[in-house]
Amino acid sequence: METGPHVRKSPEALASCAFCYYGVVLMTTELFEAPEGSLCTLSGADESFTCTANCRPLTSQDYLDLLLTTLAEFPGILFTIVVIERLGRKTTMAFEFAVFVVSIIFLFICTSSRGWLTYILFVARGIISGVFQAAYVYTPEVYPTSLRAVGVGTCSGMARFGAMLTPVVAQVLTRTSIHLATATYGIVAILAIAAALMLPIETRGRAMA
Repeated sequence: METGPHVRKSPEALASCAFCYYGVVLMTTELFEAPEGSLCTLSGADESFTCTANCRPLTSQDYLDLLLTTLAEFPGILFTIVVIERLGRKTTMAFEFAVFVVSIIFLFICTSSRGWLTYILFVARGIISGVFQAAYVYTPEVYPTSLRAVGVGTCSGMARFGAMLTPVVAQVLTRTSIHLATATYGIVAILAIAAALMLPIETRGRAMA
């Protein structure tokens, strides 16, 4: 099994997965707390909050919408299961990252429609959870047995690093500019597409060494 320097793209892909996945999870609540229900009112919204936690109480409808976006992970993972053996690991990750980019682009649209916002977040949450699963399938397959534990551990550590960074964007930067926060996730996902396509080994159908 090849273990050249390009295999380092695997940790980068995992870090991007975690950064985007947990970003969507955290940002969903922030978006549902937008004053007047509009994304346009979220920027600079700190000044309009009255509670000491800089938030508004979530309603029953908010919790139902949060549950709906969470349930998106099931079809997202099922979709990955279906396509990963047909398209391969690399192409699946790149394709799903591309769908994620397209879905969050719609967050640039100022809208007060909760249904539209929930639909966008449903697609983004589902597809990024699928990327996560594809990455965790690929990672142990790409490393030989002698390096598998170290490789998987390194990738897992990079994923945790991405998860640690994302609250700065999802919960802090979002309060300043939803567009800047969304652009950050879009740029990271685009870089992840490049990282996935640059992976030197397609492990579909290959025996583990």
